[in-house]
Amino acid sequence: MARAIAIRWLGRIAFADALAMQEACVAEKISDPTAPDLLLLLEHEPVYTIGRTPDQSSLRDAARLPHPVEIINRGGQATYHGPGQLVGYPILDLRPRGRDLHLHLRGIEDLLLAVCVRCGVAAARREGLTGIWVGAKKLASIGVGVRRWISMHGFALNVTHECIEGFHAITPCGIGGVEMTCMEAEGASGATVRAMARAIEGAAQRCLGLGACHTGASQAAPPRCDVPF
Repeated sequence: MARAIAIRWLGRIAFADALAMQEACVAEKISDPTAPDLLLLLEHEPVYTIGRTPDQSSLRDAARLPHPVEIINRGGQATYHGPGQLVGYPILDLRPRGRDLHLHLRGIEDLLLAVCVRCGVAAARREGLTGIWVGAKKLASIGVGVRRWISMHGFALNVTHECIEGFHAITPCGIGGVEMTCMEAEGASGATVRAMARAIEGAAQRCLGLGACHTGASQAAPPRCDVPF
């Protein structure tokens, strides 16, 4: 029987501290293939992140942003993390999962969609774009990285209205005119970050564990260090 994914609830944590924890966990799994797969669930202090790209136009006027900016090892444009948003970092060995980064992305999407179904939110994928959407409004962002087929980074699910304000100072994901939404705005009852974390915990093994069957799975892709939010 495949080992269960170990899930850790970290509470509210600074982005730099969570990144250091991810780096340490990835390094451990690279050096020790028997180390357990992990899913870190948390809430960040307010921060903007952007991939290592020369085009930082999605930050707009970076010097005037109300919160710090972190440049990290993922692709893509700017996003916001902060209170009222659930962040999940799956640190998984993708080798026994077919070394398929796109399959990993589908698993994260399936996980988020399962939680939306449970909460009565009519969310879906959107052709040609990452993340989870309610119509034309973006509910959750996804951005992953891999190192020697160990995954890092992950998803950000907007839960309460509190997290929406931070997006107003940037062009989220570099998509002009995109509107961000949250579980609370879409009618999810009892929408708190901790409640959504518990819902994620309940579906994680089914959607991310070994042997999970995902919708929209693609053929195997070569390793990449990033996939944009």
